[in-house]
Amino acid sequence: MPLEKARQKIQELTESLNRHNYNYYVLDAPIISDYEFDMQLLELQKLEKQYPELALPFSPTQRVGGEITKSFHQVTHKYPMLSLGNTYSEEEIRDFDNRTKKFLGKNVEYVCELKFDGVSISLTYHKGLLIQAVTRGDGIQGDDITANVKTIKSIPLKLTGNDYPPDFEIRGEIFMPAKSFDKINNERAETGESQFANPRNATSGTLKLQDSKEVSKRGLDSYMYYFPGANHPFKFHYESLIKAKEWGFKISNFIARCKTIEDIFNFINQWDSGRHELPFDIDGVVIKVNSFQLQEELGYTAKSPRWAIAYKFKAEQALTQLLSISYQVGRTGSITPVANLQPVQLAGTVVKRASLHNADIIANLDVRIGDMVYVEKGGEIIPKIVGVNLKQRNINAEPIKYISHCPECGTPLIRAEGEANHYCPNDTKCPPQIKGKLEHFISRKAMNIESLGEGKIEILYDNGLVNNFADLYDLTYESLLGLEKIIELPDVEKTKKISFREKTATNIINGIEASKKTPFQQVLYALGIRYVGETVAKKLASHYKNINALMDATTNELITVDEIGDKIAKSLRDWFLNPYNIMLINRLIEKGIIFELIEKKQKSTKLDGKIFVISGTFINFSREEIKKSIEENGGKNTTSISSKTNYLIAGKDMGPSKLQKANDLHIQIISETDFQNLLA
Repeated sequence: MPLEKARQKIQELTESLNRHNYNYYVLDAPIISDYEFDMQLLELQKLEKQYPELALPFSPTQRVGGEITKSFHQVTHKYPMLSLGNTYSEEEIRDFDNRTKKFLGKNVEYVCELKFDGVSISLTYHKGLLIQAVTRGDGIQGDDITANVKTIKSIPLKLTGNDYPPDFEIRGEIFMPAKSFDKINNERAETGESQFANPRNATSGTLKLQDSKEVSKRGLDSYMYYFPGANHPFKFHYESLIKAKEWGFKISNFIARCKTIEDIFNFINQWDSGRHELPFDIDGVVIKVNSFQLQEELGYTAKSPRWAIAYKFKAEQALTQLLSISYQVGRTGSITPVANLQPVQLAGTVVKRASLHNADIIANLDVRIGDMVYVEKGGEIIPKIVGVNLKQRNINAEPIKYISHCPECGTPLIRAEGEANHYCPNDTKCPPQIKGKLEHFISRKAMNIESLGEGKIEILYDNGLVNNFADLYDLTYESLLGLEKIIELPDVEKTKKISFREKTATNIINGIEASKKTPFQQVLYALGIRYVGETVAKKLASHYKNINALMDATTNELITVDEIGDKIAKSLRDWFLNPYNIMLINRLIEKGIIFELIEKKQKSTKLDGKIFVISGTFINFSREEIKKSIEENGGKNTTSISSKTNYLIAGKDMGPSKLQKANDLHIQIISETDFQNLLA
């Protein structure tokens, strides 16, 4: 394709995709299918790879991430990001209104908005392009997380229209919708990682990730709500939000202009009861003076603006009776105590169970069977018990004695020093651990044996056909045919009969056989080693290349691998020192499972033993293409500079911290052309 035609096509695709992105993520009104969008995006990616010099700074391909940030640069806010004064009292809202009117000597119009429970962000735009995104931090300084924020599809990389100021800031909230939160917690549960307590914690943790590609997978969203300073053309706050929406920002529809205190309380009461219907978390309502001029007259205290206040909702509680405590055993052997309650209505749902977390929580609450307990639902995974009504306690109620043996297999529990949870160490014989490991092994992101879903693992286990994942590869068509079981469906009073007829048995055998082609990194993840999720498995596979090298690695060697800390290293060593696990690996190898990284043949040894770090953007090649060339010629890529680094390949807009560290350590800094000369 001629250069000028490619330039025109890239421009056309970029603008089209950004428009469809806005329709989908901001307006919630898509006009093309996901498939059509993906095909356009694929075409753009191919053109940008072929003509990297033509890629636009606001290209939607930036949404997929890929930039690695070892440390976040601190930025001083042009306008301090002050926190709002909070109250739970309607009387204090009246006092705020009276103080405001008394100071100004007139009646005031307010704007009421939802108080999103997320992470505050300040975005800076220059000539309509997003150039920086900074967290609140301490209000004076925050972290530059621009690379991560660019992956959030509801935040425009380029504004629409042409009447925006050449330079301005806009502030808002980044949050994790309930759907994304549930998805990420399910994934963490599969890998044996601790789950996020609530969407706000999940959002905060996500924005601190060093790999923007991982951030792009978390499904974050945003709402913008304020223009700081005087560098904007607006007289009224409400007007500014309407205009911001025209420029492409996602603005909440749940806002109202209020002329009286009664209007304010109507808005508060509406959302105190209606918040549970929202697909994201809010924890209150923000009340702001509408006029920017009056905001300036009212001014600020040392900590917060005098022209705004936040009314926070009280966490909803219910009083019900604790009937019993059951103890659940997870895939990794972790024991979770769960309170079984007299069913009670709370936050729009009927609550029958509540988390008691661990033995320490039970002891601190001094909760006892038969107690009337306060249950709270405040963004937690499941409701939690927060207190006991001692006045209603039965005088014969005895303190709860935490179990000492596994409720499933009877093995004595252990509790490692510094850990809150008890564990069942019988990971080879404890039924829920075995079934959990098998379910993890066949899951989509592991061995992807789809034909074994829907409770079939339980049937195989109950019939003594599988006790570990190596047993799956001994199954035959004849051993499966005719198996059946009636299973209870969770959370509904229904049952389902599963039968292994000819087609089912054939599909299972074919699915197991197809899984033998699963690449090494997925196999490593499928083993279910504690703390070894998808990303860690990829890092280990890439570093060690095969299972033997990984099994032989010492703890000190493991922690030198990118993103592998002491906890993961110890978990790996403990797993590989267990003879039972080695036996399973040997059986899987005999069955043809892939335990080595299959890489393309190396082109040359010109870069043998050389360690490279890449930073910035380049003219002739993408970063991925440079990395590929390094590996194909015997070199190694790392993301952080150390004394072992041989070269820093410096592109346009490279990170200043990398440049400084390279100079401090006397690392050779080369250009894209210099790198090409190394290969010549």
